[in-house]
Amino acid sequence: MTTFASTDTTLDKNALAQVVAADIAPGAFVNLGIGQPTLVSNYLTVDQGVTLHTENGMLGMGPQATGDQIDEDLINAGKIPVTELPGASYFHHADSFAMMRGGHLDVCVLGAFQVSREGDLANWHTGAPDAIPAVGGAMDLAIGAKETWVMMTLLTKDGSSKLVDTLTYPVTGLGCVKRVYTEQAVFLIEEGRVVVRSTHGTTFEELQEKVPFALERA
Repeated sequence: MTTFASTDTTLDKNALAQVVAADIAPGAFVNLGIGQPTLVSNYLTVDQGVTLHTENGMLGMGPQATGDQIDEDLINAGKIPVTELPGASYFHHADSFAMMRGGHLDVCVLGAFQVSREGDLANWHTGAPDAIPAVGGAMDLAIGAKETWVMMTLLTKDGSSKLVDTLTYPVTGLGCVKRVYTEQAVFLIEEGRVVVRSTHGTTFEELQEKVPFALERA
C-alpha cells in the first residue's frame, strides 16, 4: 500500500532522478527520454539489474560518460555521450522501434509540456515556430511501453500548472501516463484519480491550490 510522504525542500533534478531510479523494478527494461530523464541512468544500481534501451539502437547503456570515458560515436538519443555496460548490444533503428512498439519495454521515462488528469501526454510541440517539427519516437514510447512515467517541473514559467484537466498542446499519447515526478510532488494517475504520493517543499493544501482539479492524498 502506498503511503503519503513529504520533505521540507523541493527536489533538484538530480534528487528527482534518484527517486525515479529507486522506483524502477529490478530486471526492468527501460527507455529514458531526452532531457531530465537521462539523469536517471546515473542513479541505477548494479543490484537492480536494469537494462537501458536507447531509441537510436542500443541495449545496455550505462551512466553518462565524462572525461576520458567519452566516445563521440557512443551517444544516446539526446546526443549525450554515454557509457556501455558489459553485454551491451547495438542494432538497426528499425529494430529499436520494433522493441518500442512491440511492448518489450517495461517503463519509459519522458519529459512533458502537459499531462492531463486522465494520463494524456503532450510532450513534443507547443506551437512555437522554432519547435521540433515532428513527434519522433515519443509517441511509440508513450504507447508501447508497459508504463509511462513523466519527469517535469510542476509549473510553467508563468506559474500555470502543467497538470491540466484537458491538454491544450498536441497529443503524444492518450491515457498512457501512470506517474508524474516533479520537484514539488510525485503523482500517481489511477483511472482518472490523481493521487499525491509525496510532497516536497510544499504542503498538500498548497499543492491543491496550484493544480486545477481535485487531488487525493495517498
